[in-house]
Amino acid sequence: MPNVRYGMVIDLRKCIGCHTCSVACKSENQVPLGVWRTWVKQVERGEYPRVIGTFLPLLCNNCDNPPCVHVCPVNASYRRPDGIVMVNPHRCIGCRMCMSACPYDMRYVNPLMPIVQKCHWCAHRLDRGLKPACVEACPTNALYIGDIHDPQSEVSRLINTNPIMVMKPDMNTRPMVYYINADMLTMETRGGAPWKRVHK
Repeated sequence: MPNVRYGMVIDLRKCIGCHTCSVACKSENQVPLGVWRTWVKQVERGEYPRVIGTFLPLLCNNCDNPPCVHVCPVNASYRRPDGIVMVNPHRCIGCRMCMSACPYDMRYVNPLMPIVQKCHWCAHRLDRGLKPACVEACPTNALYIGDIHDPQSEVSRLINTNPIMVMKPDMNTRPMVYYINADMLTMETRGGAPWKRVHK
């Protein structure tokens, strides 16, 4: 559809940290063992018995200003008209420059072939009018995707009626994953591991 710009909203008020989104993504995209296209970071802070746990689903932000696309020496990384950032597996040489450029650590090298891969919001499903696997599988309906250019879309309504945050706004990548009710400490905690404990 012309002029569509996909965006994703993750409502952390609903996320229960069940990892269903990660498993659904892995199954849908045949992601090999040992790597992930999306995962749920868990941060615990405090001391027993006063411990608070928060969850943060992480996936490619399909940025409006994607540094991974700008640095690719063979134009394997590219941005579709609807804003989704893709990797052409026939052009990728596995140089990992895009991995170094991504400030969100959302790319990985496929252990079965020497190419870089990433989440692309299940573009093959969106092209058929379906939701991404993670959105469809979420048992609490915490994930939403839609056209942010359409003021009547659910994602536009959520963005316009809730305080939202994005990952690392200072990087000027203009990420298109918006979080509702994000915990600042969880957003800022470094490390790509799905679990992290901090004392604060």
